[in-house]
Amino acid sequence: MTARIYRPARTAMQSGTAKTDRWLLEYEAERPREIEPLMGWTSSGDMKSQLKLWFDTQEEAVAYATRNGIPYRVEQPHEPSRRTMAYSDNFKFSRVGQWTH
Repeated sequence: MTARIYRPARTAMQSGTAKTDRWLLEYEAERPREIEPLMGWTSSGDMKSQLKLWFDTQEEAVAYATRNGIPYRVEQPHEPSRRTMAYSDNFKFSRVGQWTH
């Protein structure tokens, strides 16, 4: 069972960068989830898919995986390019689009 080591992106409901500085080790599912015939719930007999381990650095997560003999795959985070802009830039004369209200 392969593990995936990555740094999660921020959620759509977040404007800040909370909970994005730590690395996460998750196991990938060995088999797909099944629909239970009685209640219609999705279930899986794979207990490792529920396990999530948090680490402060990528090196700690890789060291844990190698120490325990877990095959792993590291996904590098995509850093967003932030464009800083002042509120007064909305009213500049050199603005590309016209400001209407």
